[in-house]
Amino acid sequence: MNLCALNLGYRELNELVHGSEEDVVIDQCFGQRFIGSGASSKTIIINGTPGNALGAYLDGASIIVNGNAQDAVGDTMNDGKIIIYGNAGDTLGYGMRGGKIFVRGNSGYRTGIHMKEYRDKKPVIVVGGSTGSFLGEYLAGGLIIVLGLGTEEFPTGYFTGTGMHGGEIFIRSNIVPRGLPKQVTLSQASPSDIKRIEENLVEFSDLFGVSMDEILGKTFHRLMPNATNPYKQLYTEN
Repeated sequence: MNLCALNLGYRELNELVHGSEEDVVIDQCFGQRFIGSGASSKTIIINGTPGNALGAYLDGASIIVNGNAQDAVGDTMNDGKIIIYGNAGDTLGYGMRGGKIFVRGNSGYRTGIHMKEYRDKKPVIVVGGSTGSFLGEYLAGGLIIVLGLGTEEFPTGYFTGTGMHGGEIFIRSNIVPRGLPKQVTLSQASPSDIKRIEENLVEFSDLFGVSMDEILGKTFHRLMPNATNPYKQLYTEN
């Protein structure tokens, strides 16, 4: 199904998307919210800029954005895939508990906040550029990779990993991270660490045409929760 969103409000557009049993291509998208929310099948291709909460509660469908996306992409998504060829706004992957999000450009503040995993559900976010502050805030599970492509500056903002108590964050940069909160431990990623995340790096490479030589051309830093200073100690005496 091909849809022109130019004169459609978000409610009407979403009714058409949810009602289609076929893949959907949306042209001239200008900020309509909640596109693909809860979708469990089909591929949704968006030409333009979708509004907030793109793919919220996504449950298996694939969403491809040929442009930028706004805030709360993949909010609480459970499964599926979101691919953004431009930039994403704040709270990318908020509460995400499964599936994958790939962003070619940058993302805003609080990327990956409250991500979690359970059994075979392990969410993944890969950002090709830089992120804003509070990356991985309260991270409880899953994997976040920030590649810092196109910048020689450190590719995340302040307070990375604040409240982190699960999961992993990998940051590609020749600059060593500084000023991390006490809940986070830092190490240089080992060859075995890179091997574990290689599948996601290759997928990013294939999607966006970035060579693996370029991706692997800088140091990866691995951030993990600090078991000697667990997050729970912020709220308890013991």
